[in-house]
Amino acid sequence: MADNQDITKKRKFRFLSVFAKIGKSFKKFIFRFKDGSLGTKLSHFIMGAGSFFHKQIIKGILFLILQLGFLALMIFSPQVNDTPFGFKAIINFFTLGTEAGSIFTPTDNSMLMLLFGVITFGVIGLFFATYFANIRSAYKADLDLREGKTPTSFKEDIRQLLDTRFHIAMLTPSIIGIITFTVLPTIFMILIAFTNYDSLHPAGQVLFDWVGFDNFIAIFNGTGEISVRFAPVLGWTLLWAFSATATCYIGGILLALLINKKGIKGKKIWRTIFILTIALPQFISLLAMRNLLGEFGPVNNMLMTIGLTDAPIKFLSTADSAWTARITIIVINIWIGIPYTMLMTSGILMNVPKDLYEAAQIDGATKRQAFRHITVPYILFVTAPYLITSFVGNITSFNVIYLLTGGGPTVPGYIAGETDLLVTWLYKLTIDEAEYNIGSVIAIMTFIITATATLLSYRRSKSYKEEDAFQ
Repeated sequence: MADNQDITKKRKFRFLSVFAKIGKSFKKFIFRFKDGSLGTKLSHFIMGAGSFFHKQIIKGILFLILQLGFLALMIFSPQVNDTPFGFKAIINFFTLGTEAGSIFTPTDNSMLMLLFGVITFGVIGLFFATYFANIRSAYKADLDLREGKTPTSFKEDIRQLLDTRFHIAMLTPSIIGIITFTVLPTIFMILIAFTNYDSLHPAGQVLFDWVGFDNFIAIFNGTGEISVRFAPVLGWTLLWAFSATATCYIGGILLALLINKKGIKGKKIWRTIFILTIALPQFISLLAMRNLLGEFGPVNNMLMTIGLTDAPIKFLSTADSAWTARITIIVINIWIGIPYTMLMTSGILMNVPKDLYEAAQIDGATKRQAFRHITVPYILFVTAPYLITSFVGNITSFNVIYLLTGGGPTVPGYIAGETDLLVTWLYKLTIDEAEYNIGSVIAIMTFIITATATLLSYRRSKSYKEEDAFQ
C-alpha cells in the first residue's frame, strides 16, 4: 500500500514538475528582459540587436537574416504546386481548402494544404528556438561584461562549438533531421486520422475535411470495415505476437542449453547448422517455405506419394481453416526465429559468473538447483529487454505474414483476412484501397499498443528495477 502511495506521489510530482518548468522558463524570459541591457531588450523584438549592441557583428547579421527570412516566408507566402506556405498555409491548415473546383478552376489540394500547414508549424517552432537562442546569447554577453570579460567573438563561438560544445555542433543537425524526417511526417500521419481523406476524397480531385474523432468512434459503434474487423485482427495480432515471441524465446534457450551442455561434441558445427537460416535474407527463406508448402509443392507431393493424404493440404493463404494457416505461420516462424535466441543465449551462458556456481556448490546445491536459481534467473535478467523488443517487433512483423499468406484466408466482404496483423491490414488499406484516414487510425492504435506494452513490461522487469543485481 505504501509503495502504491509513493508511486502516486511520484507521478503527481512529475506532472506538476512540467508546469513548474514552464513557469520557470517564463520567469527567466521576463527576468532577462528586465535585467538585460538595451541590446538585450531590443533583441526581444529585433533578432541580432543584442549581438550588434555588443559588437558581435557576424552573429547579429545571421540572427537578423533568419528573422527577415522567417517574416518574408510568413508574409509573402510563396507557393509550391499552387499551395502556399506561411500565414496562408496556417489558414489552409484549418480549412483544408475552400475551392471545390470546376471546369475553369482546379480543386484545392487538401492533402498538400495539410502537409504544408504542418511544415509551416515546424518552421515556426524552429524559428522560436532560434529566437530564444538570440536572447540567451545577448544576455550572456551582458553577464560577461558585468564580470569584466569580453563578449565572445564569432570565431571564439565557432572554436567552442568544435571543442567544449562539440556535442551541440554534432547533435543540432541530427535533431533538425529527426524533426524534419520523423516528427513532422508522424504528426502529418496522426492528423490524417482526424479527416475523411479516403478513396472517395482523392487529393486534388475532391476536398476532404476535419471530422474530429469520428474515425476512432467508428471502431466501436460503426458497421464498416474498421468496426467489424478491428477486434478480430487485434486479437490475432496479440496472439501471434505472444506465440511467436514465446516459442522462439523458449525454443532458442532450450537449444542453446542443449548445445552448450558438457559432453556435447562438435558444438561449433551444431551452431553453424542451426544458424543457416540467418545466412540467407529472411524474405528468401519465407518465399522458399511458401513454395514448399504450396498446394502443388514438394511437401504435398510427398504426402500424397506416401499415401498420407489423397488431396493437397492447403496450409497457407487458401487454407480451409484460419487456424491451419495460423499454426503453420507460427511453426515456420519458429524455424526462422530460434537461431537468434540460441546465439544470444549461448553467449550469455558462456559469461555466467563462475563464482556464483562455486558459491552454490560450497553451499551444497545440486546441479538442478544451481540451474534453477542461477542460470535461469541470469538468462531472464539479461534477455528481458530482448524479450520485450521481440514482442513489439512481432506485433509489427510485416514480412512473415505478408510473404507467407498475404493476410489470407480471406474474409468475404472485408479487406482484412484471417491472418492479417494490424500492420498488414494498414498496408492494404493505404496502398491498395487508399483509405488513408482508417489506416492512420490503425497506425495510431498500433503505436499505443506497442508503446504501452514496451513501457509497462520494461519498467516491471528486473533489468530495470535491479540494474546492478548481477554485477
